[in-house]
Amino acid sequence: MREITYAEAIREAMSEEMRRDTGVLLLGEDIGTYGGAFGVSRGMIEEFGEKRIRETPISEAAIVGAAAGAAMTGLRPIVELMFSDFITLAMDQLVNQAAKNRYQFGGQGSVPMVVRAPSGSGKGAAAQHSQSIEAWCCHVPGLKVVVPSTPYDAKGLLKSSIRDNNPVVFFEQKLLYPVIGEVPEKEFSEDHLIPLGKADIKKEGADLSIITYGRMVHLSLAAAERLHSLGIKVEVVDLRTLVPLDSKTIIDSAKKTGKVLVVHEAVKTGGFGGELVSTIVDSEAFCSLTSPVKRLCGYDVPIPYNKNLEAYAVPTEESIYKTVLGMMQR
Repeated sequence: MREITYAEAIREAMSEEMRRDTGVLLLGEDIGTYGGAFGVSRGMIEEFGEKRIRETPISEAAIVGAAAGAAMTGLRPIVELMFSDFITLAMDQLVNQAAKNRYQFGGQGSVPMVVRAPSGSGKGAAAQHSQSIEAWCCHVPGLKVVVPSTPYDAKGLLKSSIRDNNPVVFFEQKLLYPVIGEVPEKEFSEDHLIPLGKADIKKEGADLSIITYGRMVHLSLAAAERLHSLGIKVEVVDLRTLVPLDSKTIIDSAKKTGKVLVVHEAVKTGGFGGELVSTIVDSEAFCSLTSPVKRLCGYDVPIPYNKNLEAYAVPTEESIYKTVLGMMQR
């Protein structure tokens, strides 16, 4: 193992898959010489050239539409959106075309494409560039939704997403790009594939389960460490993929601890947390619960530009810590 950043892990995954399969290409705004809005594709145009690192017009509808068409003809395009918020401009191409094509043609065709979507708050980018909209995509049959939290997971899940024969929306929380973590050495990278639909227990525990994903995994782990000093053993389950969802791991953890806190950065109303609560209470885990399942989510507000208000609008290590303490006292 060596340590690289989350951004480097994503770049390695794309580059390795492009070397492996000439049908893989990258499309997006400023992804060539500039290296993308967050520098993730920096240096790739020098290796793969302008035909496979395709600079596009400023039109998300055109980018995703072109990718969907390319995927239908046998290529495996990767789209980089500058911000996940801009997926709204490409919803017809993604939701009505890419997601439904395989079903409408009875499985005769496929749309193997990945939409990489930098998401979430914390960069001072304000309301139109800081949302967490993964629940929108989870609501659409035909789309797979991936939300990795570590460099290890980001690389393995992106490689699996590129090889998948269905459209995948790959959410990357922007504050994770500089996060460093262990990733297999390059000579073992070809085999570093993490299957979609398999959660990971990042920390074992017996007193309470935190079910979460993305950046909230790191905050939950930090809170769990503090709680451990008080004798409270928290289990942290990282979903990694929302669609397909690893219901078994969620249910098993809930049965094991009897107390569950669902944490996500997205707003509470209509958020994916509601689906997670339903997964638990509609299962055999319900009889093992010793208290109601609780959600800790972002407030139902546009993300503010003000730094202090922005931090207050989403869960923090402190709010996770205090919420768990409150649940343990019941």
